[in-house]
Amino acid sequence: MPGRVVVLVSSPRVAPGLLSREAWSALERADAVHARRGEPQAAAVVEAGLAVTLHGADGSLGADGADDVQGTDDPAALARELVSAASADDAGDVVWVGSSDGDPGLNEAVAVEVTRLPEPPEVELLVASWDVPGARLLDVVAVMDRLRSPGGCPWDAEQTHETLVPYLLEEAHEAIEAIESGDRVHMEEELGDLLLQVAFHARVAQEHPEAPFDVDDVAGTLVEKLVRRHPHVFGDVEVDGASGVEANWESIKATEKAGRTHVLDGIPVSMPALARAQKAVTRLDRAGRGEVTDAVLASGTGQPDLGRRLLALVREARAAGVDAESALRQTLVELTTAADPR
Repeated sequence: MPGRVVVLVSSPRVAPGLLSREAWSALERADAVHARRGEPQAAAVVEAGLAVTLHGADGSLGADGADDVQGTDDPAALARELVSAASADDAGDVVWVGSSDGDPGLNEAVAVEVTRLPEPPEVELLVASWDVPGARLLDVVAVMDRLRSPGGCPWDAEQTHETLVPYLLEEAHEAIEAIESGDRVHMEEELGDLLLQVAFHARVAQEHPEAPFDVDDVAGTLVEKLVRRHPHVFGDVEVDGASGVEANWESIKATEKAGRTHVLDGIPVSMPALARAQKAVTRLDRAGRGEVTDAVLASGTGQPDLGRRLLALVREARAAGVDAESALRQTLVELTTAADPR
């Protein structure tokens, strides 16, 4: 009686060997285990003491328990071998340890082989591990590393933090535009482009000769900051609603930035003037320094001063709970639509 072909599928984003109990049971009771030579998951199975028949000609695992054979990476030929091994009388289970690339074409090829036989073996697809949330971020890091490394993309290899600044700014604006458009597909794409800039800068930073850091350092610093500034979630501090959270955030931030020389330190000069004005007015008000804004607004020469009038409007917008920059952008959208001749 024919046996079974078990195709073991696992996430390449999970450490090799971290398989489900069901997957390890299938491997341990199998009559034969097959895998592609050089695959980390196959190496983990060999390391666990199981014999594995290796296929392909891209180098040897070099581990005890591996039956080193000259096989093929061709899906049709591999499927033929697996199905044939499981078709013999009392064949038992033949397990294929899936490769990190998902073995394109193998499942289809196995199906074709099975349909040719009068008494085919059973075929089971066994999921051995799943991606955890955020697992595709590992792919972003891996792809960025490939692009930046020797043999990758010449343009990517030439970039520096300084040359990437225009793209960071452009992608941030495009992400804002996508969010305000309400187009979810466009938003997903533009947020991805913005994420690329973070990954790119972190990869460039790895190569600094004196003060390198990488994407894990960036993520670690962010996690520490989020935990530190959310004591109402990760500690025992109590806050009263969203406004209390915001006030507490600013208080913690002020303590962290105690070394700055004045209250407006740290507001980027590259911000659009309207957004920068709102940030400055907001920070002065929260610091109890609203009289500084009053003094600037009152210091006109008597002649019309457009800058002070704009600053007064920014303060008015803040008092009304309106983001001045967003409000003006929305009006510009209306203006663009009205001017469109189509």
